[in-house]
Amino acid sequence: MFAYRLVCANSGSPGADGTDFEDIEQKIGIDAFLSELAQDLKDKTYTPSPVRRVMIPKVDGSQRPLGIPTIRDRVAQMAVKLVIEPIFEADFCPNSYGFRPKKSAHDAVDAIAEALHRGYTRVIDADLSKYFDSIPHAQLLAVVAERIVDGAILHIIKLWLKAPVIGEDKGGTRRNVGGGKANSKGTPQGGIISPLLANCYLHLLDRIWGKHQLRWKLKARIVRYADDFVVLCAGKVDAPLNAVRQVLGRLDLTLNETKTRIVDARQESFNFLGFAIRVSKGWKSGKSYPHACPAAKSLAKIKQRITQLTARERTPIPLEDIVWSMNVTLRGWANYFHYRNSSVILGKVKTHAEERLRIHLMKRHKIKDRGIGLGRFPSQQLYTKYGLYKVPTTAGWKSAHA
Repeated sequence: MFAYRLVCANSGSPGADGTDFEDIEQKIGIDAFLSELAQDLKDKTYTPSPVRRVMIPKVDGSQRPLGIPTIRDRVAQMAVKLVIEPIFEADFCPNSYGFRPKKSAHDAVDAIAEALHRGYTRVIDADLSKYFDSIPHAQLLAVVAERIVDGAILHIIKLWLKAPVIGEDKGGTRRNVGGGKANSKGTPQGGIISPLLANCYLHLLDRIWGKHQLRWKLKARIVRYADDFVVLCAGKVDAPLNAVRQVLGRLDLTLNETKTRIVDARQESFNFLGFAIRVSKGWKSGKSYPHACPAAKSLAKIKQRITQLTARERTPIPLEDIVWSMNVTLRGWANYFHYRNSSVILGKVKTHAEERLRIHLMKRHKIKDRGIGLGRFPSQQLYTKYGLYKVPTTAGWKSAHA
């Protein structure tokens, strides 16, 4: 029941069977749904349904495959995760921040800033080639089996890894696009258990780095958020880069050489978790400090989204709904990016939101002259009368510096 509540709180789309939360609650009944699932798990007759594949467009024009299990499988995965996650948490290293309790992306950005402040300014901005699709099942299950001895749990995890993947072509025809018993690599990006399994496998990189004391021998620190990681070096980068390649080679993983960069953070910035990070100098004091603000891609993405929400073709939609959708988007973006040195970028987002809502109102009222529009819909009125969310523009780094 607790697992079901957590899955329900995450909402999400239905899986390959088309069953959503409303169907479960109104047609099947939550108690009946959960008792049947629990009985299947106890009797060891549980088998996962095929995973539904959805392609998510990326900023660069490419697409990222997302695997959506059925709600039934998501509840089972959540229940297993609740039991086994604390076991692995006891092992995980402090330099790992992704998808872990009481750790966040902001903690990872702070760790990078602290390393830059201590002189680790030569940065290997690493990128793994299709990590979730290339995790070898046999090695992953061996890593899990180091800490989990229950054969039934190991069997269920193997079933999830081997689940067939169902996609749809442009005509809406469903077909098998991957997975199955013959598949020996990958874990669906979108499954509830997948981030934990991904962390378990890349934990080997953290563990080898710590066991051989490479942080001190090579003067190199790793900061990792799931499959995104950077290596911050106080000396030369050749030895740390070779060490990373060697470890990943042993794990049957590869660096994406075209996207992996060597950056001197004193000369240029690098992107990590949506932030652009570099070493800057204060214009008053002239002292160096780690500077982290929303990256150019993050700014472009939110501006594009706000532009879409206020497009001309949306004028028939009630104005309250337009403003509500803008507010949800802006609030979510600001909650994440109102951090460290974000004031200038947040100011640009605030200005863009005001301009787009004003243009939208001008379209509704058939006003073509921008001067008249500015007089008719001044910025203050956008907040007081129409209820636009006010993006904060005060410095988000005060608490971090304190």
